[in-house]
Amino acid sequence: MPRGVARDHDEKRTALRKGAAAYFARHGYDRASMTGAARECGVSKALIYHYYGSKEDLFYDILEAHFEDLVEAVDAVRADGIPGLIRAILDAYADADAEHKLQIDALHTLPPERQAPLIAAQRRLVAAMSEAIRTERPDLPADHLRALTMSVFGILNWFYMWHRPGKGLSREDYAALAADFVTAGIAHLPR
Repeated sequence: MPRGVARDHDEKRTALRKGAAAYFARHGYDRASMTGAARECGVSKALIYHYYGSKEDLFYDILEAHFEDLVEAVDAVRADGIPGLIRAILDAYADADAEHKLQIDALHTLPPERQAPLIAAQRRLVAAMSEAIRTERPDLPADHLRALTMSVFGILNWFYMWHRPGKGLSREDYAALAADFVTAGIAHLPR
């Protein structure tokens, strides 16, 4: 008779994703190993393989969970416009610097069929921000709208590179500043 799923199965997977993400981000996904990921997580290699059949499976699960969290956060605040989206994205990035770094640095290493759903999630995030900008400025040409949308993500995506918790602005204060900066900038673009 097959063994049932442990009561703490989801919690263990979450902990494995978190530890492996930190390890992969620090060492580079291409140079990282399952042995190193297991060591980082404080578990045996056998246990990590109990949950994931391969390094790719673990990596995919890390990114899939990360995107699910981002899309869920964005979908919950779409009606709040640019300020709500900026706040939600920065909040969702709060304890996900490693996952975010992996998204930027290594998503392309997955096979196309595994990239596809993750890229679709990215596109949902981009579409939500684009719609919010379009609501503020329906007169923008498509190329300007795309450039502005990508610029907003540039402001958000690199926050983890320079921000140091406890120094300077808090994440919440930065979200408010970034939202003011973006909305005022969009409002003052020539018509």
